[in-house]
Amino acid sequence: MEMYTATVIVRLKSGVLDPEAETTRRALERLGFEVEALRSADRFEVDLEANSAEAATTQADEMAERLLANPTIHDYEVTVEQHSVPSESQ
Repeated sequence: MEMYTATVIVRLKSGVLDPEAETTRRALERLGFEVEALRSADRFEVDLEANSAEAATTQADEMAERLLANPTIHDYEVTVEQHSVPSESQ
């Protein structure tokens, strides 16, 4: 088994009201920043063991589908990175 970090980014689907982003966009404009659009997102990083990157991706997809995202209102993306384990010297 190898160690992986799965990163899951969860965003509201296009057209779904995003009050957090709207409030932040207005605050940025009050500070003088010109903002065309702003979307909020949640980022989850999960360290897990799996036999392959594909297996780690499958696990992270299942986590997103079952808990991290609501497929009715959210889109999500998963990326997986393998950890390099330093060799132990004796």
